This record gives sequence, C-alpha cells and structure tokens, in this order.
Amino acid sequence: MKKAFIVSFLCLSFAPAVAASIPWWERPTVCKLDPTKCYTSMGIGYDTEQWDADSGCWGMKIICPDALTAGGDDPVAMGLRDIERGTGIKSDFDTNVLNGDCFGMRKTMDNGAMVMYGDEYVRVWCDAGILDGDVEYTEFGAYTSPENQPTCSELADMGLVATLNGKCYGKYYDTAKYHIQCDGNDILPSRLVLLNGADYTTSSNAPADKNAANKLFDAMESKSAEQRNIYFD
Repeated sequence: MKKAFIVSFLCLSFAPAVAASIPWWERPTVCKLDPTKCYTSMGIGYDTEQWDADSGCWGMKIICPDALTAGGDDPVAMGLRDIERGTGIKSDFDTNVLNGDCFGMRKTMDNGAMVMYGDEYVRVWCDAGILDGDVEYTEFGAYTSPENQPTCSELADMGLVATLNGKCYGKYYDTAKYHIQCDGNDILPSRLVLLNGADYTTSSNAPADKNAANKLFDAMESKSAEQRNIYFD
C-alpha cells in the first residue's frame, strides 16, 4: 500500500508541470484508439466510408461473393474480427488475395496448377472440354469438384494423361504412336507404351517388364539355335 501511495503522489505532483506544456489531446491520460488493428493503406477492395466497430477503425474489407458461405451475387464489406475468425467465409478461399475489386481467391498450390475445392485440392485442366458438371476457371485452365474429375480411361480416349502440361494438367500423346494403359481407379495410367508402328491390341502376350522381356528373348534365341542346328548342320 505504501508503494502505491508514493506512485500516486508522484503522479499528482508532476502532472500539473507536464500538462502545462503538452496539449490535452496528446496527454497520456487521454484514451485513444489502438491503431495497430487498422489497415495501413486502403484502395481497391476496401470500403473506406464504413466504420469497423470491432477494430475501432474506418475502413472495411470487401469480400467477393464466391468466398462467402451465404453466396449471392454481390460482394460484402466485412469487419476485421469476422475476417480473422473466418465467419461466413468458405475455408477454400484466401481473403488476403485481391480478386478483381474484392478479396477472396481460391487457395492454390503447385504455382496454381491445383486449387482447393471442398477442402480438397483438385487439378486445373488445360482443356475445359474434358470436364463434366459445373466448371470454374483460373488464368491457367478449368477445374471442377472432386467427384466430377475425369477417369484415366476417359482421358486416354482423348489421348490425354493426367500429368502437368505447363501450369495445368492434361498432356497429349498421339494414340497412333502411344498406348495409354489404365488399370484400377488411379487417374494416372499404369503404363505408357511407345508403339513404334506396332499394333498394341494384338500383343496380348507382351512381356510385363524388363525381366520378362529378357526371358522371352532368351527362349527365342534358344529355339532359333535349335532350329539352326537341325537345318544347317
């Protein structure tokens, strides 16, 4: 109690002298808003005429309708606290990225080759024509929901493989030169066969790997040697 009394006494003793030289609005006893939560600069994507009561600052961030759980056609100005908590904002969207004249762009990875859709990353396809269902677009290509992704067989019918082609997916292989073999439910082919003019569909006994091919050639060589010994000795 004694220390508290001394501090209070000192404050009372020196306050008049300090107050005489400092304007009242700059005195430390005046309550001031904390500017650390305010936007340091505002331009496109901000409503500078709205007061954000949560942060105690002028200016609210305008969030794009696609990023809002409520949907709609118009962007909405939101307070800083709601944005930080993600209130009413889809988790797939990054509200730190400007999207035209509002904030809210789908989260991406691999330099934009994949985007988040329903808390899952999906491929961005170079050719929108291979997709079914609702299609959305980025600067690199088109994408759709995880359940509407093309299968390996569907891609193979178009001569496509689900590998990167620049900054989007869907690399083309000429079906006259390559056979794209799809097995199981994997979107990627199990094998890509260079035909070299052969008809792969007639090669039902083709070796599965290098070891099998070596065994086949050894058997062919042995059989050829037997035939040579019979007819040329």
